[in-house]
Amino acid sequence: MPAFVWTGRRGTTAMNGEIEAVSLEAARARLRSQRVIITSLKKKPKPIQIKIPGMGGKVDQKDVIIFTRQFSTMIDAGLPLVQCLDILAKQAQNKVFADVIFKVKTDVEGGETFADALRKHPKIFDQLYANMVEAGEAGGVLDTILQRLAAYMEKAAALKKQVKSAMVYPASIMGVAILVVIFLLIWVIPTFGGMFAEFGATLPAPTRIVMAASDYAKAYLLYVIVGVVLIVVAFKRYYATGRGRRNVDAFMLRAPIFGPLIQKIAVARFTRTLGTLLSSGVSIIDSLGITSRVAGNKIVELAVLAIISAVKEGKTIAGTLTREKVFPPMVVQMIDVGETSGALDKMLNKIADFYDEEVDAAVSALTSLLEPMLMVFLGVTLGFVIIAMYMPIFTLAGSIG
Repeated sequence: MPAFVWTGRRGTTAMNGEIEAVSLEAARARLRSQRVIITSLKKKPKPIQIKIPGMGGKVDQKDVIIFTRQFSTMIDAGLPLVQCLDILAKQAQNKVFADVIFKVKTDVEGGETFADALRKHPKIFDQLYANMVEAGEAGGVLDTILQRLAAYMEKAAALKKQVKSAMVYPASIMGVAILVVIFLLIWVIPTFGGMFAEFGATLPAPTRIVMAASDYAKAYLLYVIVGVVLIVVAFKRYYATGRGRRNVDAFMLRAPIFGPLIQKIAVARFTRTLGTLLSSGVSIIDSLGITSRVAGNKIVELAVLAIISAVKEGKTIAGTLTREKVFPPMVVQMIDVGETSGALDKMLNKIADFYDEEVDAAVSALTSLLEPMLMVFLGVTLGFVIIAMYMPIFTLAGSIG
């Protein structure tokens, strides 16, 4: 809430201070109600802040999850909505998030619904969040909806963390291997080259290969780096297009090692999101629309859009999914059972729980497979370079012997 600096007097006593209010007129009205004769009233200037790129100014998903859990508990305890927002804003450690909560509180005080106030901050509260809150307000079960929402976000964050942790180790090993090889080729191998030139003898084939690689690295490393950067930029631009994203996502789903894992992640996210929305009272069409936008994979998004068209025509979800190859037959059959029994939301959540475990097992299996492969790759690469450099020395020692 904006702060205002004022000076004035009450009777014959001069006074000054600060006051928080929605607007300048509201601040003036509050001071007059306190019998203050205002001589000066202006908005407090904001302090100069130096922002370092990459530091601060970001609301983490963990902050939103904690906010949702605490807010649900307060609503369940019977506290008014505005009071809950005021308490959570004051105790929020993230200043950016605290400002957002204060703005939401101000909008609610101004007569807006809680869901509409949240929609003004889409980077923090996405459509899924706002729509579920709207359903909770309409049904009078906001505390229950917030609990489901927090549980959904926690499971989604855990799934994302699993995938990231599986990729960190291979990426770090590959990065270290590349840096070590570049260091050897540019700074270490040339020293051996000068020594070998004094021998005047024919070098072994592995040594000649490593020496040629060293010369190439010294001459063209900068061009290689620029080329890699240009390729990455071009790939990002291509992926930003609809056709590019569709082709890349389709290729990732068919990839030999990572394809099954990506498919499991997509199915888990689809079923979890749709099941949570349906159980919260959001309509089937709105639920499918939100699910398509947060699918994270263009192929899955197109499949969900096809489901929306089919449902509008009176067809079932399972019947449409049968034609979409991204969803395994078991998922289609379980959704069919859920539609037939009238418990689609519960069935979707069960599928999501099952695929969360499948993702966990797939990540563990992938990590177990990649670790020895990477260690062998690193050992063979560095071992080849070291042996190639010492082979001429061994040959010379044998000749002298």
